[in-house]
Amino acid sequence: MDWNDAKHFLAVAREGQVLAAAGRLGISQATLSRRIAALEEAVGARLFARSTRGAALTDAGRLFLETAERVEAEMLAAAERLKAVEAAPGGTVRIGAPDGLGSAYLAPRLGLLGARYPALRVQLVPLTRSFSLSQREADVAIMIGRPQKGRLRARRLADYTLGLYATRDYLAAHGTPQRVEDLARHRLVGYVDDLIPTAELNYAEEVWRGWTSAFEVATAIGQREVVASGAAIGLLHDFMVAADPRFVPLLADRKPVRSYVAVWHENLAGSRRLSAVVDFLAEQMKRERALFSPGS
Repeated sequence: MDWNDAKHFLAVAREGQVLAAAGRLGISQATLSRRIAALEEAVGARLFARSTRGAALTDAGRLFLETAERVEAEMLAAAERLKAVEAAPGGTVRIGAPDGLGSAYLAPRLGLLGARYPALRVQLVPLTRSFSLSQREADVAIMIGRPQKGRLRARRLADYTLGLYATRDYLAAHGTPQRVEDLARHRLVGYVDDLIPTAELNYAEEVWRGWTSAFEVATAIGQREVVASGAAIGLLHDFMVAADPRFVPLLADRKPVRSYVAVWHENLAGSRRLSAVVDFLAEQMKRERALFSPGS
């Protein structure tokens, strides 16, 4: 059996359709179909049930998936062990991060990481969604809180706080809330309810159960810009507005606390380049702890 055919199989199994998998692999749909057919002939079993909706794994396919993923994990681990003999960390590391942390904090500090490790190539993906470490969408993902399942390793990076903010122009026009119940008379900005990827991001209800957003924005950066425009009061990450005179803090007793945690697949536990990046993140965020939790 050709291992390349097993890689083709994994791509189809993960995408759920041949066309999407072919695009991911950079080959034609016809070529991929032939390789899957060759693999099915080699193992003597039908691995996919194909329909207009896609390619679903058969019972034999699910059994083969377990084996193929185990072999893939062992090969990746072996590759990482070979890379570890290099004296200095090098190669590519992809960091998946929440949009606010990735864009507002990590991106301006990539130069420091690059200066420390010139042979390292860093890919930063700041998105609101979660990342699949088992499918290699990121080498290390920064999550809010520790994952509850999966073959994962984790390291706590920093606690962070959020606070209510508005601009002086907004407050001059609409008044300053003195109690959390006063928010009922104000325009608020928050996340799009049905797009919140994890309950950990539901900060607003923790501040006030009556929270109703006049503006719903799916990213933390976008919410900050709504507040900066003078359109609303928002619950913003303190580190994203630190030292920015446009933002006026409100109701200092309403400060949700969360934790950023670096998470990676256990197969990369011996990776020097991954360890270098995680160590850098932990050191940098510890050094700037006051930025994440003002007054702590």
